Amino acid sequence: MEDTFERESTARLTRAEQTGLRLALACRSAATGAAFIWYVLAAILFPEVTPRLATIGVLLAFTAVGVAHVAIIGTTYDRPWIKFVIYGLDVCAICAVFALVPISRADDVPQIIAFRAYGIYFLFPLLAMACLSLSWRLVLWTGGTIIAAWWAAFIWVQNQMGSYLSWADMPTNATRAEYENVFLSIDFIGRGNRIEETGMVFFATLALAAAVYRARAVFFAQVAADIERQREKSLRERVSGLLGKHVPEAIATRLIEDDAPLKPQRTRGTALVMDVAGFTAFSAQHSPEHVVETLDKLLSDTAKVVSENGGVVLSYLGDGFLATFNTPVSVADHEAAAVAAAKELVAVAKTNGFEVRVGIATGDLVTGIVGNETRQSFTVYGDAVNLASRLEGLGKELGVSVLLDEPTGRATGNTADVARLGEYPIRGVYGQIEVFAAS
Repeated sequence: MEDTFERESTARLTRAEQTGLRLALACRSAATGAAFIWYVLAAILFPEVTPRLATIGVLLAFTAVGVAHVAIIGTTYDRPWIKFVIYGLDVCAICAVFALVPISRADDVPQIIAFRAYGIYFLFPLLAMACLSLSWRLVLWTGGTIIAAWWAAFIWVQNQMGSYLSWADMPTNATRAEYENVFLSIDFIGRGNRIEETGMVFFATLALAAAVYRARAVFFAQVAADIERQREKSLRERVSGLLGKHVPEAIATRLIEDDAPLKPQRTRGTALVMDVAGFTAFSAQHSPEHVVETLDKLLSDTAKVVSENGGVVLSYLGDGFLATFNTPVSVADHEAAAVAAAKELVAVAKTNGFEVRVGIATGDLVTGIVGNETRQSFTVYGDAVNLASRLEGLGKELGVSVLLDEPTGRATGNTADVARLGEYPIRGVYGQIEVFAAS
């Protein structure tokens, strides 16, 4: 179970990471492509702007790198470290623009103006796109690279300046004029602003990395739940298949749906006992394989008839079976349902080349699971069960296919197909009972 969870979780997470990374790289490629188009259009629309081939080449190269990475994701050429390199290059490239691309054609305009006019927010999309990969490590890497590269670019630009002003040069009780002289000076570098900017990036990185880590935890929990549902479904199907070979389908279904054993219950229901006439002689005349195959087909067809009429085949008795109606599965008009099933049993048996005898009796039935911890079976008790078996035997003596006891006959006596035969002694039953025939 644990190995299955690990494999399934890893496989799903890998697919999710790959999908997120493709989306992030698609956004990246779209951004670099848009920057390339904007740069070229600016040169066309504004004659004073002179395009640089180096800038065009860099934009095209970065766009091509993103497209190439998307193409290899999930292939044998893909490596975990590639995304770290790509994000690192992107961060360094943007910081290099701030440090190296002149903000003005005038030689006396310091490059520090780029940091003041634009800012670190150009790097935040990269941090956001890193979250799409579902890798908290990539988020931390991207945030850390942004802070390091931003400060490296800033220090580089600062060192290129002969002199500069910062917040330390602001008097304690500065006047308006002093603020203007320092803060609005073209040489003002605003080191404190860089500290604030990278501080925001630092805390945003931690928060986003924690969010991605939490998302992964939720993802693993969802995978575990899915695997557990699949395992439970597979187990239920397997148990259902195994139980279906040994206990009635209706009972197996209830056992699967409810882990607690089926409690004993007393219900007024109808018992039906069916037996195949002349099957012993048939068995003596055919091979065992043919006998088993024929009997399996016959019992399968007749058991289906019982189920279609709301009954449950509880046990097979040689070449016949015992079925109940209204227990353990409720059936309205269980007496009529049993009689209807008996008539269909006779017809179905004839299509299989056999005749059957059916005994039906109605009364209190007790159903439940009996046995010990290692071996159990679902069974039914009650006088109606014994009486149904005796009626099936009496049917042989009377030459009647379907015999009913008095409660069943009275309950279904409003039909023309049920006829009273009179009173007969039944072995094991005190006195004589009234029996009915259904045809």
